[in-house]
Amino acid sequence: MKPIKSFAWGFCSFVVVWWGVSWVTNNRSLPNPLETAERFWALREVLLIHAGASLLRVFAALSGALLVGVPLGILIGRSQRVDRLLGPLLYFLYPIPKVAFLPVFMIFFGLGNLSKILLIFAVIVIQVIVSIRDAVTKIPPAYFQVMKNYTNQWRHVLRFVILPALMPALFASVRVSIGIALASLFFAENYNTTYGVGYLILSAWSKMDYPQMLSGILLIALMGYLLFASIDWLEKVVCRYRQS
Repeated sequence: MKPIKSFAWGFCSFVVVWWGVSWVTNNRSLPNPLETAERFWALREVLLIHAGASLLRVFAALSGALLVGVPLGILIGRSQRVDRLLGPLLYFLYPIPKVAFLPVFMIFFGLGNLSKILLIFAVIVIQVIVSIRDAVTKIPPAYFQVMKNYTNQWRHVLRFVILPALMPALFASVRVSIGIALASLFFAENYNTTYGVGYLILSAWSKMDYPQMLSGILLIALMGYLLFASIDWLEKVVCRYRQS
């Protein structure tokens, strides 16, 4: 299904379900899509500012998670000694809800953007490490044996064997990380913040401005869809060898 048709079908299905629930419940805390769309359009400039602030935090955290998680995941996947050393620590930290560390980040790194970015980073970096490690360990040993017949240089093995093999897992990990990061914004942006979609939603809820609140929720959905569509396009460009 083409991206535009996919977006149209998903958006229309969402609106139909939303309208049905709004009509059945008949509750002012759940305004219908038309009322929300009117408020969304009226606040379009403000929403763009909040979306920009949130996207900058997500991009900063995701970039840091990839810069740390991909090399570390490759190292753990290729070294049994490192895996025995760090594997138990990853399994211990993975199920802990990282949002619980927000007060700790705020104490050590202040109430500004740094603590919020580090929180989102902490939420997604372990997921990236585990995904990359699992992808590397699943590479058939024969691939490395064939590569050894040509060269023993690590950079060649990394470029021609490891990176092409882990690309599908990397893009899947980025998709999951984006979803988790957008969900974490609601918690990260509720403290000492004036711009951000999470702040916008909670502020509107506290003022019982439900059309604005749902406008913020709709904005997160649109942000997520655009990011996922961009990742899909990038994967098609990078992983052309997977296309039939």
